[in-house]
Amino acid sequence: MTVGGPGAISGPSVLSVAGLSKRYGAIVVADDLHFSVDQGTCLGLIGPNGAGKSSVFNLIAGTVKPDAGTISFNGRDIRRLQPHVRARLGIARAFQIPQPFPHLTVYENVLAAGSFGAGLTEADGEAWTLSVLGRTELIGKVEMLAGHLPLLDRKRLELAKTIASRAKLLLLDEIAAGLTEREVEQLTALIGTLKASHAIIWIEHIPHALKLVADRILVLHFGRNVLEGPPADVMTSRLVREIYMGFAADDVA
Repeated sequence: MTVGGPGAISGPSVLSVAGLSKRYGAIVVADDLHFSVDQGTCLGLIGPNGAGKSSVFNLIAGTVKPDAGTISFNGRDIRRLQPHVRARLGIARAFQIPQPFPHLTVYENVLAAGSFGAGLTEADGEAWTLSVLGRTELIGKVEMLAGHLPLLDRKRLELAKTIASRAKLLLLDEIAAGLTEREVEQLTALIGTLKASHAIIWIEHIPHALKLVADRILVLHFGRNVLEGPPADVMTSRLVREIYMGFAADDVA
């Protein structure tokens, strides 16, 4: 059963990308990409190392400027907006390697995200922070220094900071990497609960985690979208096996 799927209702398009292209000399990291993601849905993004996955996140977040194409967020063209403006509009990224303020408590980390990311007042910030900590299963560790958290909780804190900023679009960059199998299950379940209230794009190399949460999976190869569809179809496709396992192209349907 898809985590978070039965209760999630697809809403209006949050992000729409059309003709997105970026190259560095002969190296192409985005080649005429087209995709969209709606509220209440998760788009999985897979591909071999160097396929352009993280570059796509950089283009959406604004740390890299595209050579061509459009990026529309809630109907607004954001190509010329700076990263901090995009973050304030509701685009948040969670990284493979968590980046908390290690000498601040868990509570202070999330409060800072709410205060600076969402512009919350002190009066509103406390209640909102505690609510987010409850949603991300960190309520029992509010006074712990973030630098002392075990890896799973640091991943939860990474998610908590994105939620605290009142993000509408979550960009999850291999957030399950480095976890044990049981920990992957726990984090995947948490991400599933977030899907109903957010749009999510998730880069991940753990196929069964993506299959539980993603509604669609997009396959990148040399910056180009070579396949997109339901997780079960994409993960078992001969094209994906060719890209990841080196089967001869002539053998791919």
